[in-house]
Amino acid sequence: MQLKDLKGIGAKTSDLLNKLSIFSVEDLVDFYPRDYDVYENTIFVNDINDYLDKPAIAIDGIVANTPDMKRISNLMIISTIIKDEKGQGIKATWFNMPYLKTTLRMGYRFVFRGRVIFKNGAYVMEQPVMYTMSDYAKLLNEMQPIYALTKGLSNKIVTKAVAQALEIFSLQKDYIPQYVREKYKLTEYNFAIKNIHFPKNMEIFCEARKRLVFEEFFMFIMSIRQLKDNNDLQPNHFHIQNDDRTDKMIERLPYRLTNAQLKAWAEVKQNMSSDKLMNRLIQGDVGSGKTIIATLALMNTVYKGYQAAMMVPTEVLAKQQYASIRQLFAEYNIDIKLSLLTGSLTAKEKTLEYERIQSGEAQIVIGTHALIQEKVQYDNLALVITDEQHRFGVNQREALSNKGKEPHILVMSATPIPRTLAIIIYGDLDISIIDEMPSNRLPIKNCVVGESYRPKAYQFISEQVSQGRQAYVICPMVEESENVEAENVVDYSMMLKEGMPKIMTSDGTFKTVSIEYLHGKMKSSMKNEIMEKFTAGQIDVLVSTTVIEVGVNVPNSTVMLIENADRFGLAQLHQLRGRVGRGGDQSYCIFVSDSRSKKTKERLDILNKSNDGFKIAEEDMKLRGPGDFFGIRQSGIMEFGIGDIFTDALILKDASDAVNEIMTIDPELLRDENQILKEKLLKQTEKLINKLNI
Repeated sequence: MQLKDLKGIGAKTSDLLNKLSIFSVEDLVDFYPRDYDVYENTIFVNDINDYLDKPAIAIDGIVANTPDMKRISNLMIISTIIKDEKGQGIKATWFNMPYLKTTLRMGYRFVFRGRVIFKNGAYVMEQPVMYTMSDYAKLLNEMQPIYALTKGLSNKIVTKAVAQALEIFSLQKDYIPQYVREKYKLTEYNFAIKNIHFPKNMEIFCEARKRLVFEEFFMFIMSIRQLKDNNDLQPNHFHIQNDDRTDKMIERLPYRLTNAQLKAWAEVKQNMSSDKLMNRLIQGDVGSGKTIIATLALMNTVYKGYQAAMMVPTEVLAKQQYASIRQLFAEYNIDIKLSLLTGSLTAKEKTLEYERIQSGEAQIVIGTHALIQEKVQYDNLALVITDEQHRFGVNQREALSNKGKEPHILVMSATPIPRTLAIIIYGDLDISIIDEMPSNRLPIKNCVVGESYRPKAYQFISEQVSQGRQAYVICPMVEESENVEAENVVDYSMMLKEGMPKIMTSDGTFKTVSIEYLHGKMKSSMKNEIMEKFTAGQIDVLVSTTVIEVGVNVPNSTVMLIENADRFGLAQLHQLRGRVGRGGDQSYCIFVSDSRSKKTKERLDILNKSNDGFKIAEEDMKLRGPGDFFGIRQSGIMEFGIGDIFTDALILKDASDAVNEIMTIDPELLRDENQILKEKLLKQTEKLINKLNI
């Protein structure tokens, strides 16, 4: 059944739903709420600090004074003080609702429910809805779904559409075998799908969510296991033995490889020389030295007479990797020819590189996804290295296989995932862990501060710039939003230009600090231009969204200031912090947050005390716990529709155990109880490949 067949869904609404990747009734059913508005018990004003993470707070109180009304431009603001039974007060404000003045009479009692913010040194409840005690009691513990929306689409429209879709989609066959559901205490599918959208209470929601999280992990792991089995059957067409010239370069390096690096290198060498094709993930924290292992693998491949390629997510990083490896080879008189292939090359330049690659003159090719374009023909490609932002998998392997035989695959990841989870998530890859930092790396100095610290932070950045250093400022938004109070790069950069102190040059004159902004909505050419100027030192301070999270290497950057740090997951904050501390100078990271939530302070304190990504991931998982359903989602890791590998680690482990049991007893899914699962798995594997491009 098509979306337009649902009542109230016309062509316009259908197009808006399409923007959310909803094209069918089934897609609508699988479009889970991003959050819920839960009508919880009232609290006292003194306890607000413990509830600031909630989207709304309810306070049982009386109107303590005559409401005040004032007009600011076109906005009519009405405000009053409400006091709870302990006599503690909080200011409440409403916008463009002047009629409330007759309702808000001194001494009248209501349950006031709304969002509480900290503004101008005090708590304020904004736009609260008022209920009588009896009316609020009827709503207590109800959970109203909140969906991710696009402009022009209301939550009410989506809610009604989902309700219709559930009626049409009811009574589906459950493809998780009954014995698995019984063992892991999972509710039936139809119950779960209905109650993930419209749960009667938190207990029922938890049952529904557990089932669907388990199902998501279960099907993902089943699909990954199939890919892994296919990988295990792939023979090694390129037996690449270690070369003495590679060993000599390791000996000549100005630093010693850590034990973790040496172990990872031994595993890569063993893979490349074995009878099975290499499909390996090297997981290591930012700055742990993954790139040198990749470079050694590239060298061995070329020394054996084959070609190798390194695919990275951005042109800026491609150029940096190209320049870095080229410089290394020049320094050690290594005669290996490189090629740089990116989308911005002119047609003439691309033709020249295509010829060099096809003839075999280019022995190592470095670039973006341009590496697998149809026009690129390789001479004898034996190794492809990628990073996790573009996990190299089935589609890309197939594209390269058509140009020759299957190459070895090496994936590099700086995402801090605990090893136990990584083994499950990256189940189609063998895993090497680099959990030591080179001894010459200075640990980053961290601090968590409030917004009042900004002037000092700006002064510190100015001092660093005067010493020839550079800095990043990270904001969570591109432009100002009416619905979210968070810093944005466009306005922030303008404000920073006015507030940043000038610096004194060597000749005693004062110079304005050069500040530019960068965000994902800019054209690629503009983004590349800004990053190249920053890399070249022509920009002192770069105000950016998380677009710089992906592997940008500017060793001269020594300061990162992250605004609204509480709006990011710890893994993402750690990834962002990894953009500094890449040179020989002491580096600093300043996390700015005015959140008064105890939970937020605990989370940020983890980063304040540690630079170890793996430890941070473990601590974050412990702190958030399996009950934190609405916590801040991580970024830069494998994303699921409802599950979270940190929050739901125990469910992930159960799902992995269940897959192992089924695959041990019935590896080809031939038993009667597994037939529906087998059909679903075929569709799921295809969907996984298309969605993740792996």
